[in-house]
Amino acid sequence: MTIRASRFAPTCLAGVVAVFAFGSAQADEVQVAVAANFTAPIQALAADFEKDTGHKLVTSFGATGQFYTQIKNGAPFEVFLSADDATPQKLEAEGDTVKGSRFTYAVGTLALWSAKDGYVDAKGQVLSDNQYQHLSIANPKAAPYGLAATQVLARLGLTDKVKDKIVEGQNITQAYQFVSTGNAELGFVALSQIYKDGKVTGGSAWIVPADMHDPIKQDAVILNKGKDNPAAKALVDYLKGPKAAAVIKSYGYQL
Repeated sequence: MTIRASRFAPTCLAGVVAVFAFGSAQADEVQVAVAANFTAPIQALAADFEKDTGHKLVTSFGATGQFYTQIKNGAPFEVFLSADDATPQKLEAEGDTVKGSRFTYAVGTLALWSAKDGYVDAKGQVLSDNQYQHLSIANPKAAPYGLAATQVLARLGLTDKVKDKIVEGQNITQAYQFVSTGNAELGFVALSQIYKDGKVTGGSAWIVPADMHDPIKQDAVILNKGKDNPAAKALVDYLKGPKAAAVIKSYGYQL
């Protein structure tokens, strides 16, 4: 795996990850903008996608709102894996996508997480106890998981009580990093960042009930730049298949 910088995604968390295929000389390369919460799943899927299709996958990770701006400014992305459904719908309405290519590839789950074992209880009462100094969330204007976090706080009547404690990350991965490094005692993250094969992988967490915020429907779409690229269609088709579904579910997403 080779790391390359991208001038179109200066704020993207992981830069650009190029996964090179070992298959057919006819393999095509697809440039994919991936919402930060889906970093681990797409990396887990990359090897099988390469093996099964022979295509090269080049991915950039960042906040959905930032990707929208980059796409509108001519970034070379061919497929967009968003953290919401509204942004792909907007691009579709504005004529920036291949007609009929949009679909929901995952439904995200929000979690309140601390890197400390036992810090977050199973019902999230720690939020109302208000004994912490810092609460990390992603920018709600750019990141759907950040917006969902604000909806949960409003639902619990805590918006005003915790507003001075909020530490805001550019995207959901930066929100996660604030907690993992101890700069915030707890924070709202994507379950996929802390979950694998049916369990939380470290620290303590409250898996937020889905009815406490708007559904986090994550849509994929082929952008106009990928219209004639077989690898773009192959990726979208692959994400709809059973092999991808098993991996996506293993990270705590619903389908």
